Amino acid sequence: MTRHVSKGGPLTEEQLLEILKKYDVNHDGGLSKEELKAAFQSLGARLPGWRANRALHHVDTNGDGLVSGEELKVLIQYAKKHGYISSTN
Repeated sequence: MTRHVSKGGPLTEEQLLEILKKYDVNHDGGLSKEELKAAFQSLGARLPGWRANRALHHVDTNGDGLVSGEELKVLIQYAKKHGYISSTN
């Protein structure tokens, strides 16, 4: 498992977006619950499955079970709120 925790502190929005894109394993342009879980696990989240569920609940506005398009921007804000990225971006 690759860990993406930055030694210099929280990641930037751009860094997090690149990491999230790497976890779109089927290249459909969206992140499923399992893909989100793997991404959160790589970021060092405690209970990454729970975190993926919460993220989907908060950002999946069209209810398709994926985080895609504009929902990725909302996911970035969710990550910022929970300390995964720097709030100075």
